[in-house]
Amino acid sequence: MDMTIDASRVEEILAGAAGASDAELDEILDRAEGFKGLSPRDVAALLTMDSASHMERMFRIAGRIKEEIYGSRIVLFAPLYVSDYCVNKCAYCGYSCNNEFTRRRLTMDEIRGEAEILERMGHKRLAIEAGEDPVNCPIDYILDTIKTLYDMKVGTGEIRRVNINIAATTDENYRKLHDVGIGTYILFQETYHEPTYRRTHKAGPKSNFNYHLTAFDRAMRSGIDDVGAGVLFGLHDWRFEVLGLMLHNRHLDENYGAGFHTISMPRLCKAEGMDMSDYELLSDEDFKRVVATVRIAVPYTGMIISTRESAAMRKELIRLGISQVSGGSSVEVGGYASRIEGGEQFTVADNRPAIDVIRWLMDEQLVPSFCTACYRKGRTGDRFMSLAKSGNIKNVCLPNALMTLCEYMMDYGDDDFRKQAGALIGKNIPKIANEKMRELTTENIKKIKQGERDLFV
Repeated sequence: MDMTIDASRVEEILAGAAGASDAELDEILDRAEGFKGLSPRDVAALLTMDSASHMERMFRIAGRIKEEIYGSRIVLFAPLYVSDYCVNKCAYCGYSCNNEFTRRRLTMDEIRGEAEILERMGHKRLAIEAGEDPVNCPIDYILDTIKTLYDMKVGTGEIRRVNINIAATTDENYRKLHDVGIGTYILFQETYHEPTYRRTHKAGPKSNFNYHLTAFDRAMRSGIDDVGAGVLFGLHDWRFEVLGLMLHNRHLDENYGAGFHTISMPRLCKAEGMDMSDYELLSDEDFKRVVATVRIAVPYTGMIISTRESAAMRKELIRLGISQVSGGSSVEVGGYASRIEGGEQFTVADNRPAIDVIRWLMDEQLVPSFCTACYRKGRTGDRFMSLAKSGNIKNVCLPNALMTLCEYMMDYGDDDFRKQAGALIGKNIPKIANEKMRELTTENIKKIKQGERDLFV
């Protein structure tokens, strides 16, 4: 059965959990410490509690889960916007069809040019972004884009993972995406509150709430087993949205054997044509609470924060559960080739070049990771979740992170960078618990320094 959401039921769960006793909150957090996830009522209780002491404990648990499951590694990726043609009228988006600007779709040669820049920045993992326009941006164009990117190689640089963030589509189109080698299929519900959804999506195919809501059902039935979700926090009450995400995740897990591979955490940002006064934005403190709650509710799901957030906020959120960040991002079609005029989907807060983001992560004693191994080894969907829940995922993730950092160090780093990265790699190799994996990682790093590439486990 396809996903449905009953707003009155969500509100009933939130209301029923409000005012949970200290004993109940303690019990919920005790379960969270065991990395067992949370029920919808548990989540609702944490979202509605007003106990400062329990909030502090929740933050500590979220940080420990992040450290225990994901360690010190942070996966890096970049968005690649290929078309800003769009037939939808969305109140919060710069691509909305009622915004007047010269729209553009990249040619395959232009996509190669953007990819070359991204490869020279060290990126191995891209998220393809496009507005919805079946005439100017049909599915065949997206398929050609994926093929073009996988065929790209510049020196030692190559794109190894292409994730796709495009509009809800048909079973047939999802099968086509699967067959061409899509990575994760990403789709933001934007809001699970149907009246708000209808108010903010005035026209176009995206205005169909139920068709959008059931997109992951169609994708997973069509063979795509890795999906990534998100809502746009600020459109509606954040408590409702978090619970909606968790109910959606549970639906996929129960029906297809795996929930979300990733959850993105975007906050509403200023975009062309929108009035920010129409929305009640999340405070920084509420946003940190959202991130911590999601982290302990779905401990094995990757969490993504983009350059919508400032460097300072991203630093705090990483400690609370974020495991993937974008770096050196452009949110403009053709933006990596320094296009001067055009339409951005939203305003970027963290404008640092990718190498500065990487250095910053290392300064924080975090391991920048360009790993794409699980996808190419078939560790996706329920297979990835089984490995993660067994605790064995750490036996491959840290080694792969260190090997990809070594690649980056050798290919793009100056002497100072190599010294810093080499020290960080040396510090983290002893943290690989499995002796054979530790020895293999040490040997592979020697091979990478001698010129071999794309070694992974």
